[in-house]
Amino acid sequence: MKRIITATVQNRSGVLNRVTGLLHKRQFNIESISVGRTETEGISKMTFVVEVEDNQKLEQLTKQLNKQVDVLKVSDITDKAIVARELALIKVGSNIQNRNEIQTIIEPFRATVIDVSKESMTVQVTGKSDKVEALIDLLRPYGVKELARTGLTAFLRGQQPQVAEFTPQSLLQ
Repeated sequence: MKRIITATVQNRSGVLNRVTGLLHKRQFNIESISVGRTETEGISKMTFVVEVEDNQKLEQLTKQLNKQVDVLKVSDITDKAIVARELALIKVGSNIQNRNEIQTIIEPFRATVIDVSKESMTVQVTGKSDKVEALIDLLRPYGVKELARTGLTAFLRGQQPQVAEFTPQSLLQ
């Protein structure tokens, strides 16, 4: 079963390597991972999409992650109300004849053209993974020359971050 796991971590050198190393050692396949700074100085958030066999393995994963020194909080947000998005950059073959056609295809996806050359167009799309995948499928006949995806990033819907758990002062203690 696919699970979406978030980990709030201290933004220090080697944290990502230690966390992914732990997942590798325990033979969890990371389908996607995104990491970035949060609103709190020195704190980052990791979002993993992992394949987990059962609830026992999921519990093992969260316990092992929580044992890491630089990990402040781990949450499985899969079954909760979340906001989740992915970004993709798609370079497709294009020419003067088919540019309007490609523009018509990407418009319902709220995608935008961010680069144009004589032989290609680069399209940017954000949204749920299935939306991104659907646009890629529609653009395949034009020849996808290059594709880059960020992986899923997500957090709980309608809730404020719990900054009190990890204020900069508490990190110094």
